Amino acid sequence: MLYSSLLFIYGFLPLSLLLYYAVPRKVQIPLLLAVSTVFCGFIGLRYLLFMAAYTVINYAAARLISRYRGKNEMASAVFAIGVSFDIISVFIFRTALFAPLRGAFGFPEEFFPIGISFMTLSAIGTLMDIYGGKAEADRNFIRFALYFLFFPRLIMGPVLRYRSFAKMLDSRKPELAEIGVGLTIFVKGLAKKVLAADTLFMLYQAVRSRDVQDMSLLTAWLGISAYMLCLYFTLSGMADMGTGAGYCFGIKMPQSFNYPMFSTKIRYFAARWQIQTVQWMRRYITKPLYAHFTGRIMRRLIFIGVWSVFGFWYTFSLNGLLWGMLIGAAITIESSISRGKLIDTTGVIYTAVVVMISGVFLAGGDVVYSLRYLLAMIGRESIADRFGFYLVKSYIVVLLISIYASTDLFRNMMIRSGRSRIRSAFAVISPLVVLLLFIACTAMIMYGGSSVIMLMKL
Repeated sequence: MLYSSLLFIYGFLPLSLLLYYAVPRKVQIPLLLAVSTVFCGFIGLRYLLFMAAYTVINYAAARLISRYRGKNEMASAVFAIGVSFDIISVFIFRTALFAPLRGAFGFPEEFFPIGISFMTLSAIGTLMDIYGGKAEADRNFIRFALYFLFFPRLIMGPVLRYRSFAKMLDSRKPELAEIGVGLTIFVKGLAKKVLAADTLFMLYQAVRSRDVQDMSLLTAWLGISAYMLCLYFTLSGMADMGTGAGYCFGIKMPQSFNYPMFSTKIRYFAARWQIQTVQWMRRYITKPLYAHFTGRIMRRLIFIGVWSVFGFWYTFSLNGLLWGMLIGAAITIESSISRGKLIDTTGVIYTAVVVMISGVFLAGGDVVYSLRYLLAMIGRESIADRFGFYLVKSYIVVLLISIYASTDLFRNMMIRSGRSRIRSAFAVISPLVVLLLFIACTAMIMYGGSSVIMLMKL
């Protein structure tokens, strides 16, 4: 069951909210854990059992580390075992290398624990905070289990520190106003996924069906533009749906994306893309390494290396690693020439070009295909062909709307408008707009059977 399924939208979420607001406040957290467990069960019994075992092992590790911290080497041993378990779990289910091991444990080849990448980063960060004395292990198993199983953050994060999540639970304010805000955010994310991403995915699939050896420059750029926009709307849409669902329960999780696609600098793109994951990499990898290496060249190599790890964590492939390496290298180069006037005036253009070129490695199934696709993007065979013009004619409106929707132009206009009539008018019609978007999304899901799942498992 996914956030964009009719079962979730019309069944699971409304029923969960009804139960949540019907019980006393002291029962709400156990109820959230119960409905989150049911959500996992809808995904699959094996998934539920895996999540239960994963949560119990991390809870036990956290408690033991907290108990023996500073007394003997037991805490270090448990910390090493706990982190190793979390990392190995990801590799077992994310790489083909461990396929025989999955079979030995009785898992089918196609089994995949949804959200395991984000869950693992959260688990490792929690164990590191406890081991380093920055946090204490929560004795309340229900609260700790909800940290892993809370269904609004299960699929697409965000990656949160345990103490941050605990504060959200303690400060939650279940109110009808929060439901209104949450549903608005949810519908916004649903529209991103169903109306934008799924349509752009069809354009990308049309380009991908062509032989890359004969692909024109126009077709290649249309394909990678559709892919990156589709990727953005898919990931940010699913994240918004989770955030919106959390708001409905009075739990205000931070946004994961902040209009990164057409940033004025590459470092802004990096900072606004999967925000909490990037912050996790900086907090737990970059800063500790910087503390030991003070040289400029070494720090730049570390920065590029950490971004390579970030890219690899996305896809668990060489292509993902190369994507992260290119982004890290681009930021490093940009930092040394960022004072130039040319870069200030053309930031959006060169950032978009770098994002698209590096994105070829995310889109490609292997490095060879990605390199051939890059050759097509520079017009190795031809500049344009009939197929490319056909795609432009068929998808130009969708592309233009998607490009505009991926920027913060509308948000900035509303902020600058202050208390003008434009803002007041939009406040009046916005509920109607949200309702129309919701109806359109429902119709699209019913027509297609389900919302398309795209590109990668995180």
